[in-house]
Amino acid sequence: MNNTTSNSRRFHACTDPVVGGILAGWRYDISQIPPDLRVDYETHLSQCTFCRRKQHLHRSVDVLLLSATSLSFVAFLLAALVIRRIEAISHVTALHVKLHPAETAGLLAARTPATVTIGLEAVAIAGVVLSLLLWGVIAMVTPVGSMVSTALRSRSRTEANDQLGKQAA
Repeated sequence: MNNTTSNSRRFHACTDPVVGGILAGWRYDISQIPPDLRVDYETHLSQCTFCRRKQHLHRSVDVLLLSATSLSFVAFLLAALVIRRIEAISHVTALHVKLHPAETAGLLAARTPATVTIGLEAVAIAGVVLSLLLWGVIAMVTPVGSMVSTALRSRSRTEANDQLGKQAA
C-alpha cells in the first residue's frame, strides 16, 4: 500500500521542488542555457516524471499554437483569394458576354455589391496579416524554433557523418 502511494505521488509531485520550480518558471525550456550549465536540469528532467510530463505538455501547447496560427493564415489567405476570384467572375458576367450557359449565367449575374466585396476582402487581408504577426510572436516567444533548428542541425550532422563514412569505406 505504501509503495503504490509513493508511485502515485511521484506522478503528481516534483522530486526536487527547487529545480522543478526553476524549470516551471522557464516553462521547462532549457534550450537557451549553455550545455555545461544545464546538466542538472537535464538530469532532473530525466529522473522526474512530473516535470517531464509538464515539459511535454508545454511543448505540445507551443506546437498547437503554431499550427493554429498557420491554419488561420492559410484560411484567411484562401478566403481573400476566393473573394477576389468571385469578384472577377461576377465582373465578367456583368459584361453580358455569353461565356456560360443561360442557367448558370443567371446565378453568376446575381452580383454581390462592391462595398460588401471590398469589406470582406479587407477583413480577409487583415486576418492574413494578424495571423502572420501572431505566428511570428509565437515563434519568437516559444522554444519551438530552437527545437527545430537543433533537430535540423543534428540531422545534418548524422547525414554528414554517414556520407563521410561512405567515402572512407
